[in-house]
Amino acid sequence: MQNTCIIIAGPTSSGKTSLAVALAKHFSTEIISADSRQCYRELNIGVAKPSQEQLAEITHHFINSHSIHTNLSVADFAGYAIDTIQTIFEKNPVVVMVGGTGLYIKAFAEGLDDIPAVDPSIRETITRKFDEEGIGYLLGEIKRLDPDYYNNGETQNPQRLIRALEVKIFTGKSIGSFQSGKKQSRNFDLIKLNLQLPRDELYSRINHRVDLMMTAGLLEEAASLHRYSALNALQTVGYKELFNYFDGLTSLERAIELIKQNTRHYAKRQVTWFKKDAEMLPCIPALKEALQLVNSSISN
Repeated sequence: MQNTCIIIAGPTSSGKTSLAVALAKHFSTEIISADSRQCYRELNIGVAKPSQEQLAEITHHFINSHSIHTNLSVADFAGYAIDTIQTIFEKNPVVVMVGGTGLYIKAFAEGLDDIPAVDPSIRETITRKFDEEGIGYLLGEIKRLDPDYYNNGETQNPQRLIRALEVKIFTGKSIGSFQSGKKQSRNFDLIKLNLQLPRDELYSRINHRVDLMMTAGLLEEAASLHRYSALNALQTVGYKELFNYFDGLTSLERAIELIKQNTRHYAKRQVTWFKKDAEMLPCIPALKEALQLVNSSISN
């Protein structure tokens, strides 16, 4: 078998982690996480990290690897993942990657496009307005100036919103127009599985997971992180809603409702993102079906 990376993508709560662990055990290999939040040591319950048992069973990379005080870029992840996968290939021809951060997976699989340098004064202006008015300002401006990014990009991450805005203002073009260039070649094969569930079942799983998170201590975890709420890593569904509760801006009941609602909205954007990738193979979250798709891809 040639060196191969099996990528398991899909929306939150679709069963990616369990399937990734099962596949990694089947191939006696390791897992690289493609999740922009599970890499932070300080975030646990709210980002649905693999359990301690799963982490003990299978070696995971890009889990608990960084601090919330570190600003990570897509390029940082892509470089980390490429270096890591080459090391694993020295021991095993198969590696499993799993995650729901579409831009991370795209950068790993296809490389990054060159985006023109932007006048620093533009970023300074946008950042100042963000500091004054919050993420609502960024969302309003990106919806007005770059509706394509607003509908398809990551709209819960202020740093990415700022980046998209500065590129649009400076170049007059959507940042997406710079992200559709020629794919970089990789010296290994890729098999992409897109986990899919009926919408009602997915949304039910999301709501149930939030209830389990609250029972497991998400409120206490968020309280311990409240003093860091301005950090980019904490602009995350599940934390920011509870920060608003701590700040007296909403009730706890409403905060929990918003976590569920915002998570469902995020899952919907993930579904849209992965469906646009023609190389993604639709898959239900079950080992037998996943192995059938993997074996079929290898034989072809």
